[in-house]
Amino acid sequence: MNNIKETKEKVCAFYVSDYHFEMISLPYINKKIENKENIIILTENNLEETIKTLLSKMNFKKEKKEKIFKLNWNNCNSEKLEKIQKGKETTIFIKGSQNYIKQTNQKIEKMNLNDATIKIVDCYNMEEIGENMDEIMEKYKKVLKTAGEQTL
Repeated sequence: MNNIKETKEKVCAFYVSDYHFEMISLPYINKKIENKENIIILTENNLEETIKTLLSKMNFKKEKKEKIFKLNWNNCNSEKLEKIQKGKETTIFIKGSQNYIKQTNQKIEKMNLNDATIKIVDCYNMEEIGENMDEIMEKYKKVLKTAGEQTL
């Protein structure tokens, strides 16, 4: 894990549907936005429609909903990593298949991100990982749940 080893924290999360992923991540994302931290959503599938639907049902002010939607929930991920800024904490959500998560993490590790403080939240689909959940959790120190991060 080249240059970002000491400034990178890894967290895992598990979801059963796109809506479930969004429900788990929204309180956490909202808190990060309030702290003026950088949020990047890297997703294997486009989440724009599901996040629009979910935000329309949330009791958030219009301004907050707009900030959350502007995080770019589509699956065009090529330019999103350019938003990592030195000196600013960045949380990166990686949501998709195990292979997608692995490849995306490898891509991030190859980037020259000296002085960047990064938290990566690897989000696994419960249907795909099935009985391997314990094996996956062994690789992490924390898990993201609706109530926030919990130490394993």
